[in-house]
Parts: sequence; structure tokens; C-alpha cells
Amino acid sequence: MAEVCQKCGLPTEICVCEEIAREQQRIQIYSVARRYGKMVTIVEGIDPTDIDIGHLTTELKNRCACGGTQKDGKIELQGEHRQKVKQVLENMGFNAEVK
Repeated sequence: MAEVCQKCGLPTEICVCEEIAREQQRIQIYSVARRYGKMVTIVEGIDPTDIDIGHLTTELKNRCACGGTQKDGKIELQGEHRQKVKQVLENMGFNAEVK
């Protein structure tokens, strides 16, 4: 017997919960200058209950070839990567907005 998703009630092979969650979230991307003038790109607005934020952080770090972390529901990437992050998130199905 196939496993059933707890949220939508569909079999896990055809579950669309995560895709729907991606489309509904309003993600904001912006950069700030930190200590010694270093730039940090911050991605916020991701609901950690719907999306695996750890996996998303790893994917963004790999695609941008930079270091980073997740803190308080935000993803922080070292360097100026606003346009690259926006492009990657939109390809993954998110609605992203650059400030």
C-alpha cells in the first residue's frame, strides 16, 4: 500500500504540497554590508514548516559558489548574489522579489 501525504491526502509519489507552498510564499532578496564592508545576500520569507530550508540553503550555496548559513528562518549568503539567487529560486518554482 502506497504512503499517503498527511496534508493533501494524495499518494506521496504524486503529492503537490511542496510545489503549492513554493508558489504561495513571498520571498524577498536583499543585500546588506556587514563588518569591514563585506556584502551579505539575505533571503527571507521562506516558511520552514513547508519547505526544507536546510536543503534550500545547500542548493543556493552550491549554485552561487559561496559560503552561507541559515539563521532565524533566513538564508545568509556571503557576497553579492541577488540576481543569481532570484534566478535560481524562480527556476525552482518560488516567487522571488529583489529589493
